[in-house]
Amino acid sequence: MFFRYSSLALAMVITTSIFMSGCSQEKNQQKADNTLTATAPATGQASPILERNTKQRLIDTLQSQLQKANVNVKIVDIKSTEVPNIYWVNLQGMPSVYATADGKYIIQGDVLRLGDKQLYNVSENLQASENKKLFSDLKTKDLIVYPAQGKAKHIVYVFTDANCPYCHKLHEQLPAINAKGIEVRYIAWPRGDQFFPAMEAIWCSPDRKAAFNAVVQGQQPPATTCNSPVKDQYQLGLHIGVNGTPAIYSEDGKYLGGYLSADEIEQRLAK
Repeated sequence: MFFRYSSLALAMVITTSIFMSGCSQEKNQQKADNTLTATAPATGQASPILERNTKQRLIDTLQSQLQKANVNVKIVDIKSTEVPNIYWVNLQGMPSVYATADGKYIIQGDVLRLGDKQLYNVSENLQASENKKLFSDLKTKDLIVYPAQGKAKHIVYVFTDANCPYCHKLHEQLPAINAKGIEVRYIAWPRGDQFFPAMEAIWCSPDRKAAFNAVVQGQQPPATTCNSPVKDQYQLGLHIGVNGTPAIYSEDGKYLGGYLSADEIEQRLAK
């Protein structure tokens, strides 16, 4: 489904308001598709073959058009999609979008292909390949890691907020998840300015797991500041399209869902 906006700046204002919303708008969290947490990310195939000059020409055109619209964002890369004359655009610090080949139109949302028994998300592999690279660049010392019991079969990355009720429910599932051979790596993603101090305090604590547990149990750690990665991790979430917590991703960058039970996570990883 395509969404076209006459002004990307307007769309970004709308997007920002979504980012600052609650845990995942709990009223809607009951939906099976977990649309409340992270938007189903756009992903695709390995780098499409574009002539270097053609690719650069489109980047230059889009960058110029964005500047005219007073949108100050850098284009990191573009990739072709299976849709004729539609390109995936990777933006620095913001969710990816799509652009027409002439650089005149920006499209936000997922690209879905019809024709089969199920809808096919054309976008999925493109974003997943980008996410995989970003996750591989993360240092475990900057995360909260819950190792698998025995040999690790899978690793999942979870954007979390210690003040989010559905993150608490997922946190209770950790022993069961780890027992299935799944390592869980927490990435800090405070859902608004009011939640940054608690997440900073947790990530600055010498024992992050104990500090996270304390917040889950209703205690607030003393305000602490340090050279923490919380802001960078929050920006990472924005970049890949996180709009609520928890948001669970596989090691290869695929979005698995919001709150999921240990069995559901195992099933989705098996696919």
